[in-house]
Parts: sequence; structure tokens; C-alpha cells
Amino acid sequence: MSLSHVPAPPTREPDAEAVLDQAPWQSLAGPHRHLAEGGDLARRYPVDVSPFGAVASWEDPGVWRAIQDLVGPGAPFAAPPPGIEVPGGWRVLERVQGVQLVETPALLTRPDPEAVELGPDDVPEMLALVGRTRPGPFLPRTIELGRYVGFRREGRLVAMAGERLHPPGWTEISAVCTDVEVRGQGLATRLVLDVAHHVRERGDRVLMHASAANSRAIGLYLRLGFRLRRTVAFGTVLTPPEAAPA
Repeated sequence: MSLSHVPAPPTREPDAEAVLDQAPWQSLAGPHRHLAEGGDLARRYPVDVSPFGAVASWEDPGVWRAIQDLVGPGAPFAAPPPGIEVPGGWRVLERVQGVQLVETPALLTRPDPEAVELGPDDVPEMLALVGRTRPGPFLPRTIELGRYVGFRREGRLVAMAGERLHPPGWTEISAVCTDVEVRGQGLATRLVLDVAHHVRERGDRVLMHASAANSRAIGLYLRLGFRLRRTVAFGTVLTPPEAAPA
């Protein structure tokens, strides 16, 4: 396959990556604000789009009330990072360690002529593929977050990838998944490079997240030309059943 490389955007100052420290909030307050529910302190995606929620600052004394008002009593929301004290009556349900990766100039992107763009009519197949491969959350309206592409074999969707979080100047590649029977054929690599190519054509840079335990995926992304930027903690906090703290 011939390369059609879109160069990485010019090297930027380190501050250009600062938005990635609050990637969900920067998405919900920026390019994805048309999808956001909530206000100035706490926002989330609609529950059939994405489970992500975020706050402007965990240090703001009103943030816990804002979360309660947004999601309701006894409902889940994104947990604060380790070190932030959770008020009485709130419970942290889970924490999963992850990594954040960002592109480098070594990432050689290209469009893939076999990749098909996926739309709303493909969502049932996309949900079925995610159910078989479990790459992470993908819901009935997740496709509204950006461009999704896939490969078909004998008409059946067997691999896909697409766009998720969109902090200003960046686009996250997510939902990278391949059916068991076609793994080892390089389909995930081809899809990541295709999605990254179109992200760069828009002038954005590319980021990804992965579970820290998924060494296979992390190794692939590093070989493609990503670098580890930082560790992250994905978590869920459960709001109290009654009134939120003042």
C-alpha cells in the first residue's frame, strides 16, 4: 500500500499538551459542548453517547453539589483523582489504571482504501462487534463523537476504530477492536493510521488512552509512533442516595 503521509503539525510548546490533563472536561467545554449536559462546574455526555463526565476543578467547594444536581441521587459519575477526598455518603466504586499516549513525528499516517466509513445504520453491527471484543465503552449514540471506520469481510463488520474525546487541538482515537478470527492481519494498525490521517488533515493532533494492563495494545501504539505522556486513573464515584453536600 502506498503511503500518503500527512505530516504531524509543527512542534508546539509543552503548554499545548496541558489541555490533555483534563481531556474529558476540555472536550465537554470545547468542541463537544453541543453534546454536553450540565453547567460551569460539572458536565457529562448524554448517557447513550458516552459514560464520561468531568468537572472544571475538584478544588471548587461547589463541585459536589453540581455533580449531584447533574446526575441525581445514587447515580454514577467520574471519580476524582487519587488524593481528592470524597465527601461522606459518596462511594468510589472502581478505579482502573490507564495510560495516555500522544503522537510523535514518527507516526506515519495514511488513508486506507479498504476502510469504510460507518454511520447510524451500522450502529447495531458496531455494538455487536464491541460486545464480542470489549475495547471499552461504546453506546448507541457514541458514533456522534466523530468519524468511525471499519473493515468488512463477506459483508460482516470485523474491525473498527474511531474518534472519541476532542479537547481543543486534539482528537482521541478509540474503540479500536478486531474480531478474534481476523486478528494478526494488521487491521487495527491500518485503522489507527487511517483515523489518525484524517485527524491530522483537520489540523488536530492525535491522542489515545489504554488500560495500563493492556501491554499488547500499548506496545502496538508505541511501535506506530506514539509516546507515553502520563498515567491516568479512570474511576467511578457513586453519589449519595439523598441530598448532596452543601
